[in-house]
Parts: sequence; C-alpha cells; structure tokens
Amino acid sequence: MEVEKPSNPVNEGTNGSLIPPNAGSSSTSSTVTSKTRRHRAYFTPEEVSLLSQKQGTGASQDTQEKMRQLACTFMEAVGQRMGFPRKTIATSQTLYHRFRLFFPLKDFSYFDVAQATLYVSAKMHDTIKKPQDILDVGYTVRYPHLVNVTGVADIDSERKAEDRRKLLAIERLVLETICFNFTIQMAFPYVIKFSKNLHVSKELTKLAWRLCADSHRTVTGLQYPPHAVALASIYLAGLLASFEVVTPAASEEMVKTKALVDLLSESGDWEEKYLVKVDDLQMICHSILDLLVSQAGSIPQSYRTSPTTPSSPSPYPSPRTPNPFKSGPSGTFQPNSEESHVFTASHLTRLKIALRKQEATLKTNGHTFRKRSASQNINEIIQGVSSRPQVADPSNPPSESTEVPNGVVGKNEGTVRFLFGPDQD
Repeated sequence: MEVEKPSNPVNEGTNGSLIPPNAGSSSTSSTVTSKTRRHRAYFTPEEVSLLSQKQGTGASQDTQEKMRQLACTFMEAVGQRMGFPRKTIATSQTLYHRFRLFFPLKDFSYFDVAQATLYVSAKMHDTIKKPQDILDVGYTVRYPHLVNVTGVADIDSERKAEDRRKLLAIERLVLETICFNFTIQMAFPYVIKFSKNLHVSKELTKLAWRLCADSHRTVTGLQYPPHAVALASIYLAGLLASFEVVTPAASEEMVKTKALVDLLSESGDWEEKYLVKVDDLQMICHSILDLLVSQAGSIPQSYRTSPTTPSSPSPYPSPRTPNPFKSGPSGTFQPNSEESHVFTASHLTRLKIALRKQEATLKTNGHTFRKRSASQNINEIIQGVSSRPQVADPSNPPSESTEVPNGVVGKNEGTVRFLFGPDQD
C-alpha cells in the first residue's frame, strides 16, 4: 500500500519541535523532489533499546520508564472517563511507545503526545471523539482542582486553542510514524481463541486478558506480533495461578493449569501450531513481570477475576492498576478478597528467577534461543529507509524518488511516499 503526503502547514524543527510554516527553509530544499518511507511493524529488542537511548537525550532508563508509565496511566484515566473500549486505550499506548522511538523525549510533553495518540486510536477503531472533547477530559484529570460544578475544568480559551493546535500537529507526526497504516490487529481476540483451543478455564482466561491489557504498557507490542503476546499472556496467567500455590492434590483445575504451564514451558508441536517460539514466550513474560515488579512497592498487584466483557471499558482497567474511580476511605484501594489474587514484589521476583532457571534448563537440553539483532542502522530506522539491497538496472535509470536518510519524519521538504504492506520484489 502507498500513501503520498504533500507538504503540511505544520513543520518540525531540527530538534523535533514544532515551528511555523516556511521557517528555516533554504534554497537546497527545492532540489528534493520525493522521498520514500517504509513502515516497520516490529523492531528487535536491540533496536528498541538503541532508539530509546538515542531519543532519550541523556535521560536514564528509569526516567524513560517512569515517563512511559505516567503517560499510560494518563491515557487509562482519560480513556475510561470518555468511555473508550479497551482496544482504543491499548492501541493509543502502543502508538505512544512508537512515537517515542522517533522523536526526542524532551521535545514533546507526554500529556500532549498521549492525547494525540488517543485521538488517532479513536479514529482507527471508529470510536471517534472531537479533539476538544479529549482535551476537556484531559484537563479534568490533570487539574482536578479547577473542575467546576458542571464537571468541566476552567481553562483559558487561548490555552485551549493552543493545546488543540498541538494535538493536531502531533497527530500528523503520529500518523507518519505508522506511515498512515490504519490496519491494526489486537491480541485480545487471540487470547479468547487460544484459551478455547487449549481448554483454559474461564477464570484463567480473564486473568490472561488482564495481563494482555497490561502488556500494552510495555514496548512488547513493538517487538512481537499480537498472537505471540496473547499466548504469552495465557502462559503467564498459568504461571501466576500455579507458582508457589498450595492446593489439594485432587484440585482438577490446578492440575489442568499446571499441565498448561508444562506444555508451554518446553519446545513442542505447539510452536508450529501457534507460530510462536518458547523463547518468545519467555521474553514477553519477563517484560510484563518487570512492569508488575516495578510497581509492586506502591500498588498491590491485584488481579480481579470478574471483569466486564473485553470489548467494553473495564471497571477494573488492568492487572497492574487499581480502578482510579473506585477507592475506599482516604483514597485507598480495597480489593475484594474473594475475587482477587494479590501478588507481592518478592513473589513476582521469585517467579522471574524460576523462569531464568527454566531458560537455563532449555539451553542444557539443546534448545537454541534465537538472536534478534538490529537489522538496520538506527538512523535508517528513524527515516524508514528500506534495508533491501538495490540492484542497478542499466535499462531503467534511477528516478528522482530516493530512499536515503534525509530527514523524512516530520519534514516538509518535497513529497514523501509512505509505503506499508509486504515488500514487493
């Protein structure tokens, strides 16, 4: 697929900041006629790490992770108050993570980027809201002390106009990072289908669905396809439900859960059936567990097992985050002990250690963990340049359209051809 984008009235400066049209233009830009940018659906862990380091501009990994979680929490709060379904909130979080791989962290407020990705995600899932509606709800989340009796924050009209301009400008940049590819697949339907195929209980399926929702708070969705994330969520749900749990030996449900964990812990025919490798499951589980462990010190890890339907906004939004709109006295969360499983940081850490030991056992048994190395130069990834070798054809001289890292993202120099879909040789 191909989308051709002419110049846009909103420009981006060399440092990624938004600047007025025609500012800083030079005579050399007239020589650039066309550029091509290719969409990358997934990145290797090494590429994500290098891109995050490059765009972090000196910020530590802990700082970047803190900003990521603040943004995800903000999107959760705004999305729920607006009545967005889980798929809209989850997609906006993934779009946010992708945006941060291409633009410097210091140049864009996470509030502005989060609201722009919510706006784009709402369009992608046909849950469309006006930009000002998203901004208004965002104000009530950010400035609760300014909310009046009508439930609307008292914000200056000039500030609203400026924030709306920022949202629409960042929207364009978000669209460029996905090359205007509005086709999206979610992991949630795979969780349901795989659970039925594996004869997973209803309660364990609900837990897996919650873990799948939490996975969008990490960069897992940029590294692995949705079916892999779904199967890993089911696997991790089984681990959490059975690890260090003392139950009667005659418990039929526990026997099935442990059998599921044993199946997915080793290489087997299931890898070809579900098109997922056991090492991928291990990596995704570690990513989600890292998220849970990092927050376990301040928020109880409570996994409610009675959610509403996956297609509707959940009253208990994710396994990691208690419902911000349902709290006990003094704002403390009070889970129902009959409907929840609570995990501590030490319990989750021991589970991570057990997974590492399991990986060592797999290697001892001859399993080879595949190495996913960076396939392109980081600058080429940012510019969306194709890594395929170009073969010269004497009968077909090169056209004016080039695939070179010349500052494609967010620039208005000439026409940019955005390509997505399978490469055509």
